[in-house]
Amino acid sequence: MAKSSSRDLIHGTLDMLVLKTLARGELHGYGVALAIEGRSAELRVEESALYPSLHRLELAGLLKAEWKLSETNRRAKFYRLTAAGRKQLAAETANWNRLVAAVARVMEPA
Repeated sequence: MAKSSSRDLIHGTLDMLVLKTLARGELHGYGVALAIEGRSAELRVEESALYPSLHRLELAGLLKAEWKLSETNRRAKFYRLTAAGRKQLAAETANWNRLVAAVARVMEPA
């Protein structure tokens, strides 16, 4: 079996992490990546995964995007949660909490 790390987790949870990050406020894509990496101190967000996630969430109506100038005075697409995005985040958070509790029970010593 291949060695895995906590960084592998992001592939299955990226959309949820993006929604949670944007619940804290509007950000551009690179800002989303930095925020996730900074808060986790473990996860690395690859652009090749992040931008498809942002696009998918926007198409689903969970995010709203607007072109603005970034802090470096460059045009960037800024994302924010919609009401549907907040509802989806609540559902995904509840599912995540159930999953974490179930895995913790399995991992307890016999």
